[in-house]
Amino acid sequence: MRIDILTLFPETVGDVLSESILGRAQERDIIRIDAHQIRDYTTNKQNQVDDYPYGGGHGAVMQADPLYNCWCHACDEAGGPVHTIYLSPCGHVFKQADAIRLSKMEHLVLVCGHYEGIDQRFIDECVDEEISIGDFVLTGGEIPAMAVADAVCRMIPGVLSDAECFEDESHWAGTLEYPQYSRPAVWHEREVPPILRSGDHARVARWRRKQSILRTRERRPDMYAKLKFETKEDKKILREIQDEDELRAAEKLDPGK
Repeated sequence: MRIDILTLFPETVGDVLSESILGRAQERDIIRIDAHQIRDYTTNKQNQVDDYPYGGGHGAVMQADPLYNCWCHACDEAGGPVHTIYLSPCGHVFKQADAIRLSKMEHLVLVCGHYEGIDQRFIDECVDEEISIGDFVLTGGEIPAMAVADAVCRMIPGVLSDAECFEDESHWAGTLEYPQYSRPAVWHEREVPPILRSGDHARVARWRRKQSILRTRERRPDMYAKLKFETKEDKKILREIQDEDELRAAEKLDPGK
């Protein structure tokens, strides 16, 4: 997997993505992430990459030509087909399914916008899809680009030590991750759930599944509504949760019971 990021701040992007897990994966040539300075592809002495918008308005718009020249250079270096993504608040909201889908591609180009955005003609000619990381606006596309690159690269075989490193995490199977604990067993009078110290792997796995379901129901009802509980064990857990809900409801109606 190769990812090229077109940005006005290549040092910042490069420093973040060359650390920790992604840094080690690059050292082992599993992935390659290059950040390109868009200003290097201007044709004026001032290295200007933006200008006033046609039609008036506040701010400036990134020009098509420097972006295009930088994009062509990244494509030429790759020597093969590329999939180009513009990080934009107008794009579809990035999901774990997108990370999995994009991880199957050989070469991604991520375009970081700034100011009031980028010239639509570059988008029309070069961009395959627009992606947003949420319903809010950031100063530039670098943070979204790093988030997308990180999420995608974690799905590349060999980047993480084992598939279990991400298969138990939030969003992988449509649920949020269960609570995690580490030593000491008691901290600030808060105790680690005894079942996690029982050594019974089957009971631990069931507890974690139940907590994952409960957490998803509580925090992300939109995700919970889409879940399909088809296994016998999940159905037993759901009945157990329902019984607990009914017991709590009865205790509220009659606290003396």
